[in-house]
Amino acid sequence: MSLHPLTPEDAKLRIAGGARLVDVRERDEHLRERIAGAACVPAARVPQDLDAEGSEIIFHCRSGARTAAHAPQLAGAAGGTAYVLAGGIEAWKKAGFETQRTPKAPIEIMRQVQMTAGGLVLAGVVLGVAVAPEFFALSAFVGAGLFFAGATGWCGMAKLLALMPWNRQPSLLG
Repeated sequence: MSLHPLTPEDAKLRIAGGARLVDVRERDEHLRERIAGAACVPAARVPQDLDAEGSEIIFHCRSGARTAAHAPQLAGAAGGTAYVLAGGIEAWKKAGFETQRTPKAPIEIMRQVQMTAGGLVLAGVVLGVAVAPEFFALSAFVGAGLFFAGATGWCGMAKLLALMPWNRQPSLLG
């Protein structure tokens, strides 16, 4: 089984005809911006959480890359005809279709990780040059953590940031 690509225009027609739209991005990404009516089922959770119900399913992510990377598992979980929104939500917007945004939603966790890691590395280098060379260890520690996250798929910094008060707000979807 495979995912059949759809243009945003074709996807909109199929959705109007009853096809289900499933956003495979993480919940924080979906919360920030989404296509109206899309169900949020992160790609890693699709096999457990997708209730296919025999209907046509259209999967999407931000650009199409994540959906393509998980295409075999998504198609298998669909249980019927499965499609992918070619180009993702970015193509949807480029076609002139509206999305729903939640301006109060926090920045996506991975962007928070990038900003925090970058700030800590920069601080370690500046302090290592200006104060004492021991501060270079901070940059090395962050770099090792990022390497570990890339190798294992588990990011301690993301887990820690997810516990911060700004990321633990009740559902902003309403």
